[in-house]
Amino acid sequence: MASMLRLALALCILSSVVLTSSAQTCKNQTFSGNKVFATCRDLPQLTAYLHWSYDQPSGKLDIAFIHGGITSTNRWVAWAINPSSTLDPAMVGAQALVAIPQSSGVPKFYTSSIADTNTPLSQGSISYPISDFSVTYQNNEVTIFATLTLPNGTTSIVHVWQDGTTTSDSTPQEHSHESSHANSKERLDLVSGTSHAASGIGSRQRRRNTHGVLNAISWGILMPTGAVIARYLKVFKSADPAWFYLHITCQVSAYIVGLSGFGTGLKLGNDSEGIEYDTHKALAIVLVTFATLQVFALFLRPNKDHKLRFYWNMYHHLVGYATIIISIVNVFKGFEALGDFVGDRYKNWKHAYIGIIGALGGIAVFLEAYTWMVVLKRKQVENKTSNGVNGANGANGYGSTL
Repeated sequence: MASMLRLALALCILSSVVLTSSAQTCKNQTFSGNKVFATCRDLPQLTAYLHWSYDQPSGKLDIAFIHGGITSTNRWVAWAINPSSTLDPAMVGAQALVAIPQSSGVPKFYTSSIADTNTPLSQGSISYPISDFSVTYQNNEVTIFATLTLPNGTTSIVHVWQDGTTTSDSTPQEHSHESSHANSKERLDLVSGTSHAASGIGSRQRRRNTHGVLNAISWGILMPTGAVIARYLKVFKSADPAWFYLHITCQVSAYIVGLSGFGTGLKLGNDSEGIEYDTHKALAIVLVTFATLQVFALFLRPNKDHKLRFYWNMYHHLVGYATIIISIVNVFKGFEALGDFVGDRYKNWKHAYIGIIGALGGIAVFLEAYTWMVVLKRKQVENKTSNGVNGANGANGYGSTL
């Protein structure tokens, strides 16, 4: 029995040694023509490896980027440097080397400068002088070779790598937004070979989350809730004036929290060079403007019997409903922007908000029907009472004087 246990233990150890030795790392990768690089690194995502030699005085960077697991020719692979040293997101502004395997066995390759997150990876020049650019595709691996000349004094770079599918005519399609793709970026020290995430990314992501939560709650939920309270509770005499104070509380709270979210968004925009969400920003500015007008209009609210009260009510309703519509639209614009950073995970937040706003809409439809029933029934009672009074007056001899 003891001998069997020793044999099993030996087999386990032997298996682990074999598996460890067979696991591919950059250290056991070789290149044709006895090409050798000074340093290499197993990249943390997407089965990728980077080999490089860097001559700091001249800025010459020789690289070999290897991407494994490319089992078909309807795929593209890219490796890029971001000159702005921005890791959040690293793609915007990146200068990419793109490779697309072909059925002929000779890969297509070119350079591409990435201007925004919706890039189609179009062919174009990049900001670095490049030479000895070539690509191979063998054994399900794409290898990109190139020599780039970096600016004087460069010691580290932000680099990003990706893969995705292509159409039948080899046009690159959008890559996946799963975590392995979202995290395929790092700051690399070319001299020491160490790599680390840029400082501030975690805090920026927290600010991005805070911005989204503040705006979704304020403009997207509190503001429509305040409108529902004002429209439907005031029908019930017993709710007067409580409905008014509830309405004011909701709208003022939404305004204060929304301003905080708006300020956070402006700060994020300033800190995210090259990232522009013009429609989202423009709607936010219009939204804050309308909300500010609504808040200050409260101080100019005429009395109920004032001749200008009708016009004030018209203005208040028009601007108020416009604010709510813009609020909801801009929340969804915010979800679209969030998708650029967290991928499909943003859909969970989007679906939750759709559920909340849908429930609020369902409540509004129910209350619309119910309050109309209350109003019509009240009018019927008032008409009967009025007719009864008139009839009694006529019977007592007062009808001819009315």
